[in-house]
Amino acid sequence: MTPEVHLINVFPAASNGGNPAPTVARADGMSDADMQAVARAYGHECGFVCSPPPGSDYDYALRFWVPNHEMEMCGHATVGAIWLLEHLGLLSKRQLELWTLSGRVQAQVSHTPDGAIQVEITQPKGQVEPLTAPDIEAEILSVLGISANELAPLPIQNAATSRVKTLVPLKSVAVLDSLKPDYRRIEQLCERIGSTGLYPYAVHDLAARQFDARQFPKSSGYPEDAATGIAAAALAFGLLENGLVSADDRPLQVRQGRAMGRPSQIALRFRRDEQAQVQGLWLGGPVSLAQEVA
Repeated sequence: MTPEVHLINVFPAASNGGNPAPTVARADGMSDADMQAVARAYGHECGFVCSPPPGSDYDYALRFWVPNHEMEMCGHATVGAIWLLEHLGLLSKRQLELWTLSGRVQAQVSHTPDGAIQVEITQPKGQVEPLTAPDIEAEILSVLGISANELAPLPIQNAATSRVKTLVPLKSVAVLDSLKPDYRRIEQLCERIGSTGLYPYAVHDLAARQFDARQFPKSSGYPEDAATGIAAAALAFGLLENGLVSADDRPLQVRQGRAMGRPSQIALRFRRDEQAQVQGLWLGGPVSLAQEVA
């Protein structure tokens, strides 16, 4: 089949920013090969909106492909897909239950006073584990092309809400922007440490809860990602674990993509229960329509 692909930019912080998300709003009938072919044609994470499993309470099923494989969950592609459904006039409600391979995801849709569509999605409470072995730290530094002096005085951590990302704290945004990783070694390193990507980060403005990051995926089929919602969610829990942020109602902002010429910004808010215990977070940000290709 020849699907209708909508090209949108998710989390743009400038007119040339954001992470492209080719999205098929009506993907029923597409095979795995069809979906992977779309991802290979565009070279980005792609989202596919399908009917929910029969007899379930879900509103939609979402699937995600990168050129090399299917992914269980993709934050920016989920935000983009729900934004697209609202843009096309296909949504009849503002609170949605979504099926994904990684589990249930909730979404909420609202509009700003000027009519812009806003979408937030849930992620569960993150799990954070330090990587303390000296040889692992040395290998991570070697792959990133930096010395131990360029690390911040914080632990390197594996963190996950949906997929494990390796958080590498750097002492400055300048160090982050100057990284030139050895991309050929990233997949083997990630296999060794049980991660799906390296996510080095630095504090941009601690008082304003603004952080900069870059994502180097394990084996997606491209070397760097302009905006990675799942990694930003993992980072939020790493920051919480390290005492850099508190679990209050103020949003966190994760800036990404500048080194690629695609500045992006992801907003995150901790979700708490009635006893003020963290249950997860909300993840969202702006979306813009790039073009439509039949």
